[in-house]
Amino acid sequence: MWDPAQYLAFADHRARPFYELVGRVRASSPRRVVDVGCGPGNLTASLSSRWPSAVIEAFDSSVEMVEAAQAAGVDARVDDVTTWKPLPDTDVVVSNAVLQWVPSHPAVVSSWLSALSSGAWLAFQVPGNYRDPSHRLIREVAGASLEHVFRAEKPVLDPVAYADLLGDCSTVDVWETTYVQRLDGPDPVLEWVTGTALRPVRAALSVEDWEAYRAELAPRLREAYPRRADGTTWFPFRRIFAVAQV
Repeated sequence: MWDPAQYLAFADHRARPFYELVGRVRASSPRRVVDVGCGPGNLTASLSSRWPSAVIEAFDSSVEMVEAAQAAGVDARVDDVTTWKPLPDTDVVVSNAVLQWVPSHPAVVSSWLSALSSGAWLAFQVPGNYRDPSHRLIREVAGASLEHVFRAEKPVLDPVAYADLLGDCSTVDVWETTYVQRLDGPDPVLEWVTGTALRPVRAALSVEDWEAYRAELAPRLREAYPRRADGTTWFPFRRIFAVAQV
């Protein structure tokens, strides 16, 4: 279960990659723009501002996220990334920090490319921080008993592999960026991963076991990401971007 409030606790940090991704899409007057995995919908509205004449289609697999998006005025629905197919008039598909949750996403991306018309744009962004201390410590504290709740050790491809996946497109733009984010609070990295990477762990544990898990993880994250004298914490976060025109 997704918690929209927890996810939005770092809304500004999570928004920046979205805007930098969409900024590379050079569609002028698309007919239909799709936000795949719209989350709480706080960023979907910007697509209407960017392309006011387009039909904006938005969906997410999480009922909680869709309800939050609808409450924010977004026309969102529940749908499955793995089975969704773009309609013939779809000119832009945007997927922001979603595909890392889909083990089969290279095949899913290929199916989207096959369905999109010539000239359409596909843009997606995935986290690339699975070898960082945050994720290593999450697994270490979980131990063997929770190994089944985690995705693959490396749930995303390298940038060159994404470029190869998009290689038949007329335009391919793949890059990576490490954001060094300044976070506030006594355990900001713990709060950050609670809204995303720790979601499967939380779902697998009782309330008591979840609190015990957090209590063990917190000091390890504080050591890996030390608090500065001014009370803030630097949190490096690598992301991989891909934009292609069919």
